[in-house]
Amino acid sequence: MSRLTDIGLTALAPAIWGSTYIVTTQLLPAGVPLSVAALRALPAGLLLLLIVRQLPQGAWWWKSFVLGALNFALFWACLFVAAYRLPGGVAATVGAVQPLVVIGLARLWIGTPIRFGAILAGLAGLCGVAMLVLRPGAGLDPLGVAAGLAGAVSMGCGTVLSRHWKPPVSPLTFTAWQLTAGGLLLMPAALMLEPMIPVPTLGNLIGFVYLGLIGAAFTYLLWFRGLARIGPSAASALGFLSPVVAVLLGWSLLGQGLDGVQGLGVALVLASVWAAQKSAAKG
Repeated sequence: MSRLTDIGLTALAPAIWGSTYIVTTQLLPAGVPLSVAALRALPAGLLLLLIVRQLPQGAWWWKSFVLGALNFALFWACLFVAAYRLPGGVAATVGAVQPLVVIGLARLWIGTPIRFGAILAGLAGLCGVAMLVLRPGAGLDPLGVAAGLAGAVSMGCGTVLSRHWKPPVSPLTFTAWQLTAGGLLLMPAALMLEPMIPVPTLGNLIGFVYLGLIGAAFTYLLWFRGLARIGPSAASALGFLSPVVAVLLGWSLLGQGLDGVQGLGVALVLASVWAAQKSAAKG
């Protein structure tokens, strides 16, 4: 399979993640973010475990829980704290530092060379996201900013370690282990810190099924497959597509505004993604 096809399949994951905001706000109960995250991860992980019928062996028990914490439990918890304490545009902009974090960690842990083109593409993507989602007068809450940065570092660590540890199983099995571990870590926090979820409506059920099967199981299968094939730096740059899709869905489905500055932001993000892939291909 060609590298271009691998990039395209990997890009589907962050593109679909861009629909998370509209699905969450339109279909899921409010005020229970940890419960929503747990119900997004755990059922999908258990379903995949039933399909693959393979549990971790030896060191992969603790590695699966470390990766489940970094890629899901800790990342999603920080994401929700940032979302609650910061305007959405600020939270998205802070989170957009993740590709730069991955570049640094990939150099430290797996020896990937740092290329000027990759740094430039990461900075351009960060600026593009800011133009796309950052609105005038947005406030900066220190705890919210810290949570956003912690989430970016958590996902960045999970991204690089997923490549560094080289799982001895298929991407489907690897996804099943991590989703299950992440869901198990999130569930106690949700039960202790949040009220019980009300009896779900049909819309709630549709939202949970979509986020679990499509937004978690399917997308993370593509994501971990992509990490193994195109590398952490190239894959993480594709994460800039999430805010692009989120803004376009808000504009097309919810009637939210889309001005000239945001249009330039979309163009800059797409250019940064292209540049990052070109830079990675040279390696």
